[in-house]
Amino acid sequence: MSIELGTKTGPLKGVRVVEIAGIGPGPHACMILADLGADVIRVERPGGQMLSGGSHDLLNRGRPSVALNLKDPEAVATVLDLVASADVLVEGMRPGVLERLGLGPEECHGRNPALVYGRMTGWGQSGPLSTAAGHDMNYIAITGALHGLGQDRSRPHFPGNLVGDFGGGSTYLVIGILAALLEAKVSGQGQVVDAAIVDGTAHLNAMGASFLASGVFTEDRVSNLLDGGAPFYDIYETSDGQHMSVGALEPQFFATFVRLLGVEDRCPGQFELEQYDEMRALFAETFAQRTQAEWVELFEGTDACVAGILPLSRAVEHPHLAARETFVTKDGLVQPQPAPRFSRTAATLDLPPAPVAGAHTREALTAWGVADVDGLIERGAAVQAEA
Repeated sequence: MSIELGTKTGPLKGVRVVEIAGIGPGPHACMILADLGADVIRVERPGGQMLSGGSHDLLNRGRPSVALNLKDPEAVATVLDLVASADVLVEGMRPGVLERLGLGPEECHGRNPALVYGRMTGWGQSGPLSTAAGHDMNYIAITGALHGLGQDRSRPHFPGNLVGDFGGGSTYLVIGILAALLEAKVSGQGQVVDAAIVDGTAHLNAMGASFLASGVFTEDRVSNLLDGGAPFYDIYETSDGQHMSVGALEPQFFATFVRLLGVEDRCPGQFELEQYDEMRALFAETFAQRTQAEWVELFEGTDACVAGILPLSRAVEHPHLAARETFVTKDGLVQPQPAPRFSRTAATLDLPPAPVAGAHTREALTAWGVADVDGLIERGAAVQAEA
């Protein structure tokens, strides 16, 4: 296998990124950067790590895997050699870990003053919880985001790890890296991007803060316009045990919805709050009379703001997503295309996820100009894994 730098097609073509491998939001951020054309080299521990790796792990697509033993001074020196020609470093360790290895911002900026040093953590680089362990639901718990999630008045429900790890985490890390890259082009100076999931999630929830400040928002679940408190913004079960999403907020969309649902003559007024229980019961009873497919055929493409709720395995076949090629099959894997889309510098999918950590050690280090790669492998500082 041959690895050549600067051959991708996205808007980040030519940008070089060193990824100190972690799990979850860090890899997702680097997947985005690779999707958009950056040359990312993924530095992993020999043998890989829990919850990450394998030829099915789409978060690791688009970049070669290099296995380095960072307890070996030669491996640390190799990372610093990579940093010398890089634009960005991304790491997701607890605060202080990279410093103890000799790869903190001071050492890296000593080799490359223009480097953007992206740090992905849950709690952030400072604060009383900064060195504590945690996961997505813990981070979103203290920001006020988790409390309001779900349509169960008795307890909140968490949506996998989408809100914290990927919404408030990797997305904000990428935003920060891109902003710092633009600034570095002007100033010639790099900086540290402290991307904390708690910060990103709080920022993601700015509309919630606006609602709370308005004085008309209650923090009780299923009591507000967008949390299921309104019957016209809710989920309803169909006769075959599937579900439909209803988001008929605006009066003109509500009018279309009740007309197509066939309840226009029996439905209370949209904002008659005292009639909401009656309205919800009417919607539930009506949706229960047909299958999801029948309701989809009736509503899809109209201004009623109604859509069938699909599992991922069926979503990939939806006609709209198929027409846009939102999902594609490549290297035997069904996977989402890079997003967003660009009119002139379209992104492309290239390197599939590495089957094992270190699958590309020799080729990738050579492509990045590292000297004596075979010697590093012979001495155990680097590992070339067999696929």
